[in-house]
Amino acid sequence: MDVFSAIADERRGMADLLSGLTDEQFRTQSLCSGWSVQEVAAHLVVPLEVSTPRFVLAIMGAGGSFDRANTRLARQHGQRPVGDLVEVLRRRAGSRWTPPGAGPEAPLTDLLVHGLDIRWPLQLSRRLPAERACASLTFLTTRAGRGLTPKGALDGLRFEAEDVDWSHGDGPAVRGSAESVLLAMTGRTVALDHLTGEGSATLRARLA
Repeated sequence: MDVFSAIADERRGMADLLSGLTDEQFRTQSLCSGWSVQEVAAHLVVPLEVSTPRFVLAIMGAGGSFDRANTRLARQHGQRPVGDLVEVLRRRAGSRWTPPGAGPEAPLTDLLVHGLDIRWPLQLSRRLPAERACASLTFLTTRAGRGLTPKGALDGLRFEAEDVDWSHGDGPAVRGSAESVLLAMTGRTVALDHLTGEGSATLRARLA
């Protein structure tokens, strides 16, 4: 799989999704804590328009907190007209930006997870492309990807995606669709009710 081509396709698909939403849907609370659907969309635009030096300055202005800087920038860009966000996603779809210390699997995973953050509360279904889902699930088990997972939540568990050929880990199993596993691994508790296996209770307790 050409990961950068997959990223470009995901950005264009996100632009198509956003262009069909109503104002009420944009105001809906996403699965991403504290962010509306529009703010999640803005977050996906931030790395396409905010340079690394500007982001470093934003972190300094947020007292050294990456998370606070990220939230501030998302909310700032979330004030822009939706049409602007859609236009940037389409125009910069082919961007090869990757965060320091991570490969293209990082932005691919960001797009897949945040796409689900938008779709789930709006009850808009989509079957994730198997190859992309597997790449993102694998990324979350790497050192670079663990920054996107709650600390210690995945330890000692085996995760199995039932609709694609992917599994990882040893121990009590946590099973579900690729999107449910992807959401649970990144701390979205809403996915827990869609999981089975003897390890699912342990994961629920860790995420509670």
